Amino acid sequence: MSNHITLAQYVKKRTGVPLGASGSMSNMLKRSFGAPSFYLFWRYWNPIWSYYLSRYVMKPTSSFLPHWCAVIITFAISGALHDLAVMLIKFKLLFFFTPWFSLMAVCAVLSLKLRLSFLHFPMSVRAFINFLYISGSFYLTELFL
Repeated sequence: MSNHITLAQYVKKRTGVPLGASGSMSNMLKRSFGAPSFYLFWRYWNPIWSYYLSRYVMKPTSSFLPHWCAVIITFAISGALHDLAVMLIKFKLLFFFTPWFSLMAVCAVLSLKLRLSFLHFPMSVRAFINFLYISGSFYLTELFL
């Protein structure tokens, strides 16, 4: 018997509702932006994409590398796949998502390592802080590229 969680089970665990159910998008947004840390933000963001990244990148990579390194590699691969998708649509060389996602991974890993938590703040403040991580890392990526 396999110990792998199915996509449907994973999505329900992350959103609180079955795959494709009404309210799944709003639950994902509330849970991710309302997360008490930037690291936990990613536990709820885009559960279908994260299911496959977890299964095919994060778990295999973390079997031979430290957790923090596997997280950064997983984010970098996700960014590279986003870059590839945009390149295929625009027929133009692009290298933005890979460094941006890698920077967000570093922020997530550091927030975990430093035990940064905004649990004591109301949901609206937690959402704003998580948004600041995303927009700040976006800005820094734009600045350096």
